[in-house]
Amino acid sequence: MDESFMLMLSNLLHLHNALDPSTPLLSSPSSSSASSPTSLLSSSSPTPLLFFTLASLLSYLASQKKPASTKPPTSTSTTAANPESSCFSVSAFRALSTEHIWSLEAPLRDAQWRTLYGLSYPVFTTVVDKLKPHITASNLSLPSDYAVSMVLSRLAHGFSAKTLASRYSLEPYLISKITNMVTRLLATKLYPEFIKIPVSRRRLIETTQAFEELTSLPNMCGAIDGSPIKVKCGDIEGNVYKCRYGYSSVLLQVVADHKKMFWDVCVKAPGGSDDASHLRESLLYNRLVSGDVVWDKVINVRGHHVRPYIVGDWCYPLLSFLMTPFSPNGSGTPAQNLFDGMLMKGRSVVVDAIALLKGRWKILQDLNVGLHHAPQTIVACCVLHNLCQIAREPEPETWKDPDESGVPVRVLENEKSFHYFGDSLRQALSDDLHQRLSSR
Repeated sequence: MDESFMLMLSNLLHLHNALDPSTPLLSSPSSSSASSPTSLLSSSSPTPLLFFTLASLLSYLASQKKPASTKPPTSTSTTAANPESSCFSVSAFRALSTEHIWSLEAPLRDAQWRTLYGLSYPVFTTVVDKLKPHITASNLSLPSDYAVSMVLSRLAHGFSAKTLASRYSLEPYLISKITNMVTRLLATKLYPEFIKIPVSRRRLIETTQAFEELTSLPNMCGAIDGSPIKVKCGDIEGNVYKCRYGYSSVLLQVVADHKKMFWDVCVKAPGGSDDASHLRESLLYNRLVSGDVVWDKVINVRGHHVRPYIVGDWCYPLLSFLMTPFSPNGSGTPAQNLFDGMLMKGRSVVVDAIALLKGRWKILQDLNVGLHHAPQTIVACCVLHNLCQIAREPEPETWKDPDESGVPVRVLENEKSFHYFGDSLRQALSDDLHQRLSSR
């Protein structure tokens, strides 16, 4: 008989004896008639009847209790044999996000959270708090924190919808639906807050000064680059999506600052496009060409008014707001080669930022969402990247694309005035840099 049931029965016996000592329930064998059910139930005291009622109830409950599992050890140790699956179960998330999370020291807690979801617990709660009103309004059957954790685990580890479906005990279509909803919210609702062009004077001065400390070039405010994001090729026809590395992809264009934070993101072109074409299709290009972006900082370099500019490699056109190297192979003058070296040093921040982005959100190494949802997923990862940079999250192992090679880009007819002005600015910056560094 169950040990807990015996304990409860013993306690009831003591209770009975205390209430009605005149009517013994357990007597000697010689007094069997006194302890018969009939005599007990016919007693004038209500205590025996109360005892038997409670005892019967306890006996019934004990009989309903599930027996201990008799399965072999290999079957009962599923969680131990598959810890990765238990990490992503509903009960594991609930335990980790409630009592358990507060029993851990902050460094250990955040390290565990980064392992599962790619960011620390405080950053996670920030994301949940900002998305919760929108998720609640969508009438999603899952709690907001659970939905966000599921999507973050997919972005951080590159899990497919099918893989997560088995771990979260949900249907794959529901995993995809929740992923699409959360990434769309990140890419639309949080983008304006966390990805901004540095037009305010304070931020502009901070950015240009940091780049000048790095490169000795004044008024540099960002670095631009493109990177192919591999996608599933099942529904893709033709070679328009095939990138220079041979796989189907969409093209990501970003501009980063000295902190490796993105202040512009664009995903508009298939992987077969070149960086210059993608730039010309972007909103940033149209705003810079039209003068919509007002840089409130102008310096004079050898008689030239130099406004803040971004830098890129030879895959981009030379324009007044976009400086590129004189030569891709170091065949320029000493002053030009010095300028190219410093420019590429400034450009390295965007290369490092993209490598960090792909290292932190591994889904971007092989995007397993539908082509229609690829852009919003990529932008969502860029928003999360900036959140991590703002919070100074530790940088994981990075993922770098192979080095690029190419020829200087042809300047379009409508760009010639920007190109001529940019050419004179570049030469002035080059001569000024060479003179300053040579006189030291």
